[in-house]
Amino acid sequence: MKAENSGIACRPPTPTLMKWTLATALIAMCSCSAAPDQPVETGTVRWQRELDAALTASKASGKPVFALFQEVPGCAGCKQFGRDVLSDPLVVSAIESEFTPLLIHNNKGGKDAEVLKRFGEPAWNYQVVRFLDADAKDLIPRKDRVWTTGPLAGRMIAALKRAGRPVPGYLSLTAAEHSGRLKEAAFAMFCFWTGEMKLGRIEGVVTTEAGFLNGREVTLVRYDPSAAKLPDLVAAAARVECADAVYLPADDLGKLPATRLKTGRLEGYRRAPESDQKKQLSGTAAAKLDLSPAQATKVNAWIRSDRKKAQGFLTSAQREQLR
Repeated sequence: MKAENSGIACRPPTPTLMKWTLATALIAMCSCSAAPDQPVETGTVRWQRELDAALTASKASGKPVFALFQEVPGCAGCKQFGRDVLSDPLVVSAIESEFTPLLIHNNKGGKDAEVLKRFGEPAWNYQVVRFLDADAKDLIPRKDRVWTTGPLAGRMIAALKRAGRPVPGYLSLTAAEHSGRLKEAAFAMFCFWTGEMKLGRIEGVVTTEAGFLNGREVTLVRYDPSAAKLPDLVAAAARVECADAVYLPADDLGKLPATRLKTGRLEGYRRAPESDQKKQLSGTAAAKLDLSPAQATKVNAWIRSDRKKAQGFLTSAQREQLR
């Protein structure tokens, strides 16, 4: 049996799982590389260090200023923010391509101290990111303690919208994938290769994974309940014939209205071998890209039917690699 839109043919259900090993992926290279001696607190972003120059660039390009007030050298938390958040390839790409990056040291004198005074920022503080227009005014209210990827990506999106700028698909995926509010559901169908493709297209589905449950091929879905309520998600899966059975966490079973679909607890799930994951990507140029799990889900869902839509979830550097 064939997957939709001339996709990959699905093989019969496998009775036993083969042992598999998930290789550690290399961190994707950014479109621009930071200086090799750049402090860890500032990640891998290429920063502008002069406020007036950043504002001038913002006025010319229309891009908001991403102003990082950071302690350099800093505490363990400052270093972690640089390593984990400001070195995430998708966050870096968004900062460098959608904003004018500006770094202000909050523990130095001279021009840095003058900028701190101008914006009323405390010295020797934890990292704070402010989003400024070309007149140095905050696009969205200042907020402290935004120290992880999901919330920062969310504020980046809010700032871009406030500035009337487009929000790249990969940034929206990054915010959703790191939101901390994702829920799980597993859907049984005749072929999990097709399941990953069709379910990955549903709005609110963030990641998919091929696996086995109760002797059936299933697609494990992680979804954003604020974008896809459970009843709507199940209905959408049924419409694309990917809901022979629905398996949910015990707490969610009672939230699903009466349905003719077979339902059960999400227990005993096993991930399928790596060779069965994201099968629509196999054999395409996009298979060689370093994609986040959410990117891989969406590109896998569309690569064989709508290449332009699939590329909408990639960074400019990733799209360039395809060419």
